[in-house]
Amino acid sequence: MASGGGAVREVGSRAELDAAVGGARAAAVHFWASWCEASKQMDEVFAHLAVDFPHALFLRVEAEEQPEISEAYGVSAVPYFVFCKDGKTVDTLEGANPASLANKVAKLAGPANVAESAAPASLGVAAGPAVLEKVQQLAQQNGSSAAESATALNKRLEQLVNSHPVILFMKGNPDEPRCGFSRRVVDILKQEGVEFGSFDILGDNEVREGMKKFSNWPTFPQLYCKGELLGGCDIVIAMHESGELKDVLKEHNIPLRPQGSKIEEPVISESTGEKSPEPIGLTEAQKARLESLTNSNPVMIFIKGSPEEPKCGFSGKVIHILKQEKIPFSSFDILSDDEVRQGLKVLSNWPSYPQVYIKGELVGGSDIVMEMHKSGELKKVLSEKGIIPKDSLEDRLKALISSSPVMLFMKGNPDAPLCGFSSKVVNALRGAGVSFGSFDILSDEEVRQGLKTYSNWPTFPQLYYKSELMGGCDIVLEMEKSGELKSTLSE
Repeated sequence: MASGGGAVREVGSRAELDAAVGGARAAAVHFWASWCEASKQMDEVFAHLAVDFPHALFLRVEAEEQPEISEAYGVSAVPYFVFCKDGKTVDTLEGANPASLANKVAKLAGPANVAESAAPASLGVAAGPAVLEKVQQLAQQNGSSAAESATALNKRLEQLVNSHPVILFMKGNPDEPRCGFSRRVVDILKQEGVEFGSFDILGDNEVREGMKKFSNWPTFPQLYCKGELLGGCDIVIAMHESGELKDVLKEHNIPLRPQGSKIEEPVISESTGEKSPEPIGLTEAQKARLESLTNSNPVMIFIKGSPEEPKCGFSGKVIHILKQEKIPFSSFDILSDDEVRQGLKVLSNWPSYPQVYIKGELVGGSDIVMEMHKSGELKKVLSEKGIIPKDSLEDRLKALISSSPVMLFMKGNPDAPLCGFSSKVVNALRGAGVSFGSFDILSDEEVRQGLKTYSNWPTFPQLYYKSELMGGCDIVLEMEKSGELKSTLSE
């Protein structure tokens, strides 16, 4: 049975990681990046935890250097932690939260051999002196500089949106877009003949999350002109098709290349009213066939194998997500037709498979679909395109309630409750050793008010077990006192 012995071990391959995790009773894996300051801070905490929990295995993976591992574990931002028990993933953590990391490690590996009274209340579990000192140090630093950090971020975002007369916040870069919506906006800007700057939001999670609040726009890409948000993909497409985009650019004195002039590394030809030239290597008939295939179903996936027997793991993941979300789709096995396999790479300017199309527009590959699924963006896009019906509030509440066998609707989150009653219920559940999901009702007023009516229970927190309401704080505490809480939730 492998143990870390108090040190963090660097992992260099998927096979090495699988062997290490498979041979360990408890293992924690830190996906990090050298350019990310938050990763560096959390890596210090991670190293201290390795000292305090020597019987667990602590592994570190350079996320960008090991894309196969990162994709296998669904890593889309750093720092990111995966917690495994007996070779199976049991929990994850995204972001820089030292207290939450310490809690999850302690839950995974058992308390460190120190007096529980030494742990600060925010940890909620016994932790060793090394990690306690580091967590307290970071908490002090973060607390004292929280306002300064928010101000600094806003200043940075202000500078970014004004760094070019026209700037696109996108996934990837103009030469290698990493989602179909970003690619479409890039193509339009090139077709309009406008020079623009870009920022890859996948490379900086602070900017990615900050821009959503800064612009009050939840998705990407985001297009700015002279520091003002124009909108996302659908708005840019509509403005382009109506001619409004060109008018807005001219009004802001944005220089446009004359029609027919050459744009460096063109993707789409200038808008001259003539048909765009075919991508190199495709005949008119080939292009027509490929476009017919991509438009043959509202959701079309080009995969290796079939939905019943996928021939690669990435194709299997996309199929699993679509089936899990109950999204109707059709598929094409690119292994059965090499002309389609090679031609689609040229048509889409996307070099690998699977490829997912929504109403003829490329969305991306498995990593993009996994990310959109995780964030909820996939369902949102599909409902906006009219492919799936928008969830009613009741459907949404039912889905949230059933998202975990034990589900707590509270103020804040388990690691940072924002009311005493929520904190008491969290402590009771943890004291009973119960795993549970949670939802912060302060983050969504529609859910907050809707759940009161749905449950016929006017206050929060609310605890559900197998989709049935158990009650609020008083009932949970009574059940804890009688021993009924642990026995009921362990059934």
